[in-house]
Amino acid sequence: MTERVALIGSGNWGSAVAKIIGRNVRKFDHFDNKVKMWVFEEKVNGQNLTEIINTKHENVKYLPGIQLPSNIVACPDLLETCRDATMLVFVVPHQFVTSICKQLKGRIPANCKAISLIKGIDVNADGFRLITDMIQESLEVPTCVLSGANIANEVAEEKFCETTIGYRNRADGELFRDIFHTPSFRVNIVPDVVGVELCGALKNIVAIGGGLVDGLKLGDNTKAAIIRIGLYEMRKFAKMFYADVKDETFFESCGVADLITTCAGGRNRKVAEAHVTTGKSFDQLEKEMLNGQKLQGTSTAQDMYNILSKKNLCHEFPLMTTIYRICYEGIPPIRIVEDI
Repeated sequence: MTERVALIGSGNWGSAVAKIIGRNVRKFDHFDNKVKMWVFEEKVNGQNLTEIINTKHENVKYLPGIQLPSNIVACPDLLETCRDATMLVFVVPHQFVTSICKQLKGRIPANCKAISLIKGIDVNADGFRLITDMIQESLEVPTCVLSGANIANEVAEEKFCETTIGYRNRADGELFRDIFHTPSFRVNIVPDVVGVELCGALKNIVAIGGGLVDGLKLGDNTKAAIIRIGLYEMRKFAKMFYADVKDETFFESCGVADLITTCAGGRNRKVAEAHVTTGKSFDQLEKEMLNGQKLQGTSTAQDMYNILSKKNLCHEFPLMTTIYRICYEGIPPIRIVEDI
């Protein structure tokens, strides 16, 4: 059977993985060579972004300077992108997942499977849901997750890194590994969707802590302590809500490696440092510094705080609670080391 891959999303990370997928599908007989990529249509210098991508083979807004393979076809229509796809790759900000799934429900092939590259959780009145569960329940398709120490620009420049795919069905994990694995983007697959996904969501909160430490010029020992406490709280949270999460997952790229790279580089760290040095709000800095991208660490910190406070657990997660309070209650950034 020939698999047809569709990409849902075309931002910085979406474009970086489009480069990998576009090349990889040509290497195997079991993939259709054409990969459609849904692009939220916008004008760049008076021209539609989809037209620019399809003629210049470059996402000039979100991944400038990187050539995309010619078999990546930008499409502004979500349903047209996914209509005959058997493999969906979700790589959009997590707040868009619900509306995308509503539009796709009942309109994709029955043998479809999905993978989420989205870092975040969905909080509602009853608690929270994982993005893979939202996709799986809404579209009734088996859903894997990919997460790792993967700063998009470095991946696009083919600098060596690793990533982790979590699967429920090993055959799906192996199929998705085919479209992502390269010599410079090494994929390991593990039977722990929940562990991989929670690592990807929670590490962005810790990255805010890393940036605050940088802004306060507290040094490398302090940052190492924040990373260690952060990993401890991530694991504690995952085990508290999902007993079958595997310890080994925290030693994969999605766990400790992603935590280190996000606390060293990445947008959450950068904006948190600027919050300390400029005194500006996170909202204002997001608009000024991120070229339309979303800051995920602050919103995930708020989501976590809502979950923990409802269950009266804030005292058990002092680092994540303190980061929330610095972001949303205006307490001084130095409390990052005083209150934990």
